[in-house]
Amino acid sequence: MAGATGPKRQDTRKFFENLSGAGKCIAVLTSGGDAQGMNGAVRAVVRMGIYVGAKVYFIHEGYQGMVDGGDYIKEATWESVSSVLQVGGTVIGSARCKEFRSHEGRLKAAHNLVQRGITYLCVIGGDGSLTGANLFREEWSGLLNELIQQGLIDEEAARSHSHLHIVGMVGSIDNDFCGTDMTIGTDSALHRIIEVVDAIMTTAGSHQRTFVLEVMGRHCGYLALVSALACGADWVFIPEMPPEDGWEDNMCQKLSENRADKKRLNIIIVAEGAIDCHNKAITPDYIKDLVVSCLGFDTRVTILGHVQRGGTPSAFDRILASRMGVEAVLALLEASTDTPACVVSLVGNQAVRLPLMECVQMTQEVQKAMDEKKFDEAVRLRGRSFENNLSTYRLLASQTARSELQNSSFNVAVMNVGAPAAGMNAAVRSAVRVGITEGHKMFAVNDGFEGFYKGQIKEIKWGDVGGWTGQGGSLLGTKRTLPAKHLDAIAEQMRIHNITALLVIGGFEAFESLLELYEARANYKEFCIPMCILPATISNNVPGTDHSLGADTSLNAIVETCDRIKQSASGTKRRVFIIETMGGYCGYLATVGGLAAGADTVYIYEEPFDIRDLQANVEHLTQKMKTSIQRGLVLRNENCNENFTTDFIYQLYSEEGRGVFDCRKNILGHMQQGGAPSPFDRNFGTKVAAKAIQWITRTLKESYKEGKVFTNSEDTACLLGMRRRAMVFQPVAQLREETDFVHRIPKEQWWLKLRPLMKILAKYKTSYDVSDAGQLEHVTRVRPKENDASAAI
Repeated sequence: MAGATGPKRQDTRKFFENLSGAGKCIAVLTSGGDAQGMNGAVRAVVRMGIYVGAKVYFIHEGYQGMVDGGDYIKEATWESVSSVLQVGGTVIGSARCKEFRSHEGRLKAAHNLVQRGITYLCVIGGDGSLTGANLFREEWSGLLNELIQQGLIDEEAARSHSHLHIVGMVGSIDNDFCGTDMTIGTDSALHRIIEVVDAIMTTAGSHQRTFVLEVMGRHCGYLALVSALACGADWVFIPEMPPEDGWEDNMCQKLSENRADKKRLNIIIVAEGAIDCHNKAITPDYIKDLVVSCLGFDTRVTILGHVQRGGTPSAFDRILASRMGVEAVLALLEASTDTPACVVSLVGNQAVRLPLMECVQMTQEVQKAMDEKKFDEAVRLRGRSFENNLSTYRLLASQTARSELQNSSFNVAVMNVGAPAAGMNAAVRSAVRVGITEGHKMFAVNDGFEGFYKGQIKEIKWGDVGGWTGQGGSLLGTKRTLPAKHLDAIAEQMRIHNITALLVIGGFEAFESLLELYEARANYKEFCIPMCILPATISNNVPGTDHSLGADTSLNAIVETCDRIKQSASGTKRRVFIIETMGGYCGYLATVGGLAAGADTVYIYEEPFDIRDLQANVEHLTQKMKTSIQRGLVLRNENCNENFTTDFIYQLYSEEGRGVFDCRKNILGHMQQGGAPSPFDRNFGTKVAAKAIQWITRTLKESYKEGKVFTNSEDTACLLGMRRRAMVFQPVAQLREETDFVHRIPKEQWWLKLRPLMKILAKYKTSYDVSDAGQLEHVTRVRPKENDASAAI
């Protein structure tokens, strides 16, 4: 379901029309600790299951409901999962079940499933829940034989239910399951943590206080590590990285240095399972007492607790859960008798299927490595997402290296170009600090290329970017001006400041700007330096990348607003909302926002539509609204059609729906561009900027000859983008071929494959290309080289 790379596979595409669910019964349950987004997964399994013609059952209260049977196992309908997408927790309940751990309990559960003809099971939970499911599957034929012997089922029932097929989805806020980059609920938990940290930072700054925050993660430090990266914490304690002896003095020294640098507050983040190198627990109170006795700083402790599990799921978790739910049903339909139980998961931006027990064994190996104090091994086993986060954190924490490093005599300029996007400041902060750590002199350019040719360029130091990660917009200032008309003045400024490398953070204009500079290399030797773009635009319309910085924050703004708008109609008569989103000609925000908000229809430029389509959509919605469905949501990208405007669509729906529903319209406008960056964008910006600076350092060394930097090869003017599973540096000259410059969009866009998914979940008949669905793979231990490492958080 992802990726725009590789040749088109027109001939090999297979559509899942061949995968019929007729006569099959699928049951879905949530087990173990709850996580935001579980409802999105349940909804997707139910609707996809019904869509393919299967019967779908809810098993309420997890394995306990499976053991108890009766009303705990109920058939699901299309409407029964309406309006659950935005609800946190799990609407079908979850419980920890001792009885299922016993053989008798599993025997009862098997009887309950056979009675209802259920042989396909979708389990949403953590590694314990999934291990239990696998054991149940392995025992299945033995359990059926016992049921025959006890006279509870006959031979025919045993024959027709001879195999139990299981697919798992990992719902866990800790992100502690090996084989997947992100588990359902992790991103939402990070949202809760960052909301609290942002609120605490304002009060801490007022009183010059130190705050110690405890976050969840008894065995896994993911939440602590990523929230520390996302808020620029002074120190972090996680189980996978116990501090060396003497850490108390080092931490206090760093805290006092930061205060001396005019920093008014300190934030220390502790995972609840944090330990020192002697396996002794490090508690928030111990840290507080240490800071007070050592430094005399006013220090407070905040324990976040179950706040992290609660609240509404983030846009990321809703999309992840919806994609995984549909993928799970496909995996069940394709399962044969010799297919191992699998988990559907996400690696980079791509859905994959992995053998369940391989993932569970690897997850258990992490704990074993930690028990044996092999912490580097534990980090490696956690996977590349965790490893990347840790290496970026270490890179940014190595502030001590500033003075000891030999100056490299390279001057690196950083700038923003185009419209502001959340996460730009996190990227600038990371670039500046990693650049200084690498020994470069960093320069900030204000107001894009307009500021560049006017000479608004000054050196930027470590302390100048403190507190930038959580700030929205662009603190450097950004303009849409392209460099082509000012090349002489820009070259002159590069000479004056001796700029030897350039990092541009921005949207489509940044891409065009770098192309112009690259093409001007023949006439200006000043542009014969390493140049790199980090795509940052809410529209996500830059070629060469699946994700742009800022798009996640914007999606969350859209989804939050759609939730509120839908809620405004509760208790009134049936109502349909027509909502216009930004994005230029790119339908990413409308489509993915529509998937996350549960839209009925989404109109975009990339998928042309005419009056007959509009008519069909209105009729489809009218039929739906005649059932128990109360509210409808229609999203329209701002440039999807010059004649079918938002007003036109609003009037059409109002007229055609008369007597069934009434209509309201909303234009979301610039609220999609503002606000504090989401945890994903803070983290993504921090990591890609660090990677870009490391690439710049390598390229500078390669192109430094006879006392000066000179390079005119196309692979030294690059865009760093996420392609499926990998972060890739791609020459802008090559990306030109992939770009539609008139409409400012890439010619191929991966997210168009999510359109059928959205339509299926909105009850449309459509064909869904499964040739790109996840194939069963194996958990890899030896990962590809650095350029292939995913930066998905």
